[in-house]
Amino acid sequence: MEIEPLEPGLYIVAGPIGNLGDLTPRAADILRRADVVAVEDTRVSARLLRHAGSDRPMLPYHDHSADHVRQRLVERMGHESVALLSDAGTPLISDPGYKLVRDARAAGRRVTTLPGPSAAIAALTLAGLPTDRFLFMGFLPAKAKARGDALDEVAGLRATLVFYESGPRLSESLSAMAAHLGDREAAVSREISKAFEETACGPLSALSARYADAPPKGEIVVIVGPPGDAPPASAEDADAALREALTRLPVSKAAGEVAKKLGLDRRALYDRAMELKG
Repeated sequence: MEIEPLEPGLYIVAGPIGNLGDLTPRAADILRRADVVAVEDTRVSARLLRHAGSDRPMLPYHDHSADHVRQRLVERMGHESVALLSDAGTPLISDPGYKLVRDARAAGRRVTTLPGPSAAIAALTLAGLPTDRFLFMGFLPAKAKARGDALDEVAGLRATLVFYESGPRLSESLSAMAAHLGDREAAVSREISKAFEETACGPLSALSARYADAPPKGEIVVIVGPPGDAPPASAEDADAALREALTRLPVSKAAGEVAKKLGLDRRALYDRAMELKG
């Protein structure tokens, strides 16, 4: 039976993050019909293509691919169908695929995505933490200073945080999160959709201790809950903020700025600012 060819362009194909049965029928169909499949690792993707019943040729495309490889793919999209496949999950999530999409759109190529598994989203569903607002952080920097700076940058954000991590670095990263974010509730999920899937929940410090002497194997996602409600500002906090604001602003504007910053009554702050200024 002859396979109907696809329209030329780029097809972003989400693959399984564990169980091969998670591959959608539409994704399998695209992998069987594409002219070429761009993959991170041909050895990893060959198994998935066999599962999908695909014998289409593969072309390596990853972080270290030269610019001319990407440009050649974009050229081929003018007359061929190119499927983009990552080693696991949805392409472009913590991988270099966005450059290919950017250049394909700039060249006027057709770009289509096939939604499917993502380890970050799957871990959010397992964590039992708020999901109404979250930020995907990918992998934290390996060096302690850069890692701390990255965590400090989002410490005040009222959102659940999502990180990818490796087993050998897990305990150290969890300890750094506790130090820079506070000892928040968190969850560590690994091997999602595989035989040894596991999710451990608890405070960051407890999770760090759990994995200190037993680094886990497999792909790992860390979910960290949002910060708790801040304690109400004290009279000393208000006075300190007013004194600083009065060095820059007139009384009315200083009271307004501090009221917004600390969530206090503006009129009471105005009266206090007049006392301080007097």
